[in-house]
Amino acid sequence: EVISKVPPTLHTPLMSGSNAISGIAIVGAVIVASAMVEGISGTAGIFARCIGFLAVTLAVINAVGGFLVTHRMLSMFARK
Repeated sequence: EVISKVPPTLHTPLMSGSNAISGIAIVGAVIVASAMVEGISGTAGIFARCIGFLAVTLAVINAVGGFLVTHRMLSMFARK
């Protein structure tokens, strides 16, 4: 409902901003994941690695999905 009320000319800049935020989230997730793993051993280390991997995976999926949606929106404005 909210997205349908946004004018088409604003979709692409909004998605580009969202993609930039996702890129920052990926960098932050990698930094946090590497910091969590250092010095942690045993079960806590395995848990930290799993959470770090999950954070990086979800951030990458979000960024790739955003770029695909942006590409699809830009193709709507292409001349035929």
